[in-house]
Amino acid sequence: MSHPESSTHLQLGVCDYPEHVAEDRWRVYARQQRELGLRFVRLAEFAWSRIEPRPGEYDWDWLDRAVAAYDAEGLRVVLCTPTATPPAWLIRAHPEILPYDAQGRVREFGSRRHYDFASPVYREHSRRITRALAERYGEHPAVVGWQTDNEFACHGTGRSYGGASAAAFPGWLRQKYGTLEALNAAWGNVFWSMEYSDWAQIRPPVLTVTEPNPAHVLDYFRFASDLIRDFQAEQVAILRERSPGRFVTHNFMIFESGFDHYAVARALDFASWDNYPTGMLEYFAPPGTGEDLKNRYARTGHPDLVAFNHDLYRGLTGKPIWVMEQQCGQVNWAPFNPLPAPGAVQLWTAQAWAHGADVVSYFRWRAATMGQEVLHSGLLRHDETPDRGFAEVQALDTAQFPLGDVSARVALLHDYESLWLYDAQPHNAALSYWAQTVTFYSALRSLGVDVDVVRANTDLSGYAVIVAPAITLVTPEMAARWTAAVEAGARLVCGSRTAFRTPGRGATVSGDPLGRGATVSGDPLGRGATVSGDPLGGTWEDGQFGPLTPLIGARLLQYDALRPGLTQPVSGGYSARFWAESYRLLGAQATHTYRGGPQDGQPAVIQHGNVTVVGAFSEALIRDVLRGALEAAGVPITDLPEGVRLSRRAGVTLVQNWTDEPVTWQGQTLPPVSFEVRHDL
Repeated sequence: MSHPESSTHLQLGVCDYPEHVAEDRWRVYARQQRELGLRFVRLAEFAWSRIEPRPGEYDWDWLDRAVAAYDAEGLRVVLCTPTATPPAWLIRAHPEILPYDAQGRVREFGSRRHYDFASPVYREHSRRITRALAERYGEHPAVVGWQTDNEFACHGTGRSYGGASAAAFPGWLRQKYGTLEALNAAWGNVFWSMEYSDWAQIRPPVLTVTEPNPAHVLDYFRFASDLIRDFQAEQVAILRERSPGRFVTHNFMIFESGFDHYAVARALDFASWDNYPTGMLEYFAPPGTGEDLKNRYARTGHPDLVAFNHDLYRGLTGKPIWVMEQQCGQVNWAPFNPLPAPGAVQLWTAQAWAHGADVVSYFRWRAATMGQEVLHSGLLRHDETPDRGFAEVQALDTAQFPLGDVSARVALLHDYESLWLYDAQPHNAALSYWAQTVTFYSALRSLGVDVDVVRANTDLSGYAVIVAPAITLVTPEMAARWTAAVEAGARLVCGSRTAFRTPGRGATVSGDPLGRGATVSGDPLGRGATVSGDPLGGTWEDGQFGPLTPLIGARLLQYDALRPGLTQPVSGGYSARFWAESYRLLGAQATHTYRGGPQDGQPAVIQHGNVTVVGAFSEALIRDVLRGALEAAGVPITDLPEGVRLSRRAGVTLVQNWTDEPVTWQGQTLPPVSFEVRHDL
């Protein structure tokens, strides 16, 4: 099930907190929400202490009455499992539930997300409270769906580096590798004498004197991700059993890196995410742009940062998404929190629809009058008067936003394991996996192209252009899929550091064909086996591009990490920043070369048939190479002014102006911070 009720156009909702206000406000708020045109209300994600104030003592009366108040106004309820906030009585009775940070310190009670996913005690209480909620409300006619927990991994809580997680990690490794010989070979532990002779010697990869072994890091991140997947799976199984016919989703986070979202989303009906454009800009502005760009988009956020997340979360399941929390005024958690521009809330809502959102739910109804979020806005101010976001929602005509497919001929490849390895050893503090990936994505959007963000290991048939900005860990299966797509006629454009890392060759582990771990002879888990092959997260014995070498027709020659202010000229009038790698040609041709510097005359961009690799980090060069690939593939291009974007859904084009100035484009003037729905593009 993807959505609770059939609809032909975008629907709206809100996050509300009846436990925060007097009961005489509940029916008033529900009526106001209905009159505003809202259809859904999300409840109870942080309400555990009110649901179960003491161990085993449930207070359902207040939540029964709250659900009834919304139901009376025809609002449909999304209930949440409240496990993001275990209550004080549980933590004090079982302090072993608490997680550890990367400095080995216990993260204390008094905020949220204060639990270790590996804790067997907490897992039991998670199942228990989920079961109690599902038994109480699972078949309530007003309840149409469930949200699991809240914002997995937010605040750096995706990984605990001590306690229950530290205790469980060796067992996870033993199940995966079988023998210490296999693990030592897979991790390359002969380096720096890191070999283990007992499973109990293995700890999380933190507090090392210098950087930890990247293979150790990658496996710990996989382990922590598996914990989140399994934690949620327990809740989902209970909800499926006790609440049949209702959807189950989770509200993912902005550019969250703490776990493999594809694995976690597999159990869900569809993905949701929480969209806060102005706060996002403060943390994820494009690299090297400084304060000018942040000031330019301070009141709207950057269109491509927001759009990328929409497309990423739509790609997790391939189904329409919900924006479970949509910013509707200023936020409170970024370093700087300006008021959004007039029109921004409508613009964000329209963009969400155009990128595949069937429902947009605003955070929150009334601004909090207590706790850590009193500076965060709501649709109502603290004094219950309508805020600016309320007026924008009130004026929004959702009938102009029909539901339907988002059709894209371009796929941008994404992979969490590549993200983890890239950022574990970035080699240049000015670059990150997200920065490199979004640079390619933004170039595509500036050319007016719709994009699917998809898993790097997925079936790519049907796409005209495939873009792999930063897939540094390439498995043989990925290489086979990419090769098949190119042989079928697709154009492939890769960024620097493609296929630099090896997954470790050979063994199939627990039916996983990704080749994780070392090559072994005999038992695939390495029990009693002789281990050989490339270490996990290392480099290919025959060099980059490993299994992609026949497709790319070249090997890595050199790479240059350029410090801020140090640039590398490239033929054609381009200039590389941050990164410049060159290649030894084995059939490919150089289309651009370096000019001057230590790589003078060496290839900066190479082409081999339908495959192009851009080794120089230059926004202008990347954009022009992508333009060439799109043109060669017959994908229509529309050059867009700065801050103007096109998005298409259900045969409708959304034209957006994210700047604070009018923009003239195609003979028409787009007002500041505005959108237009067009049927003629």
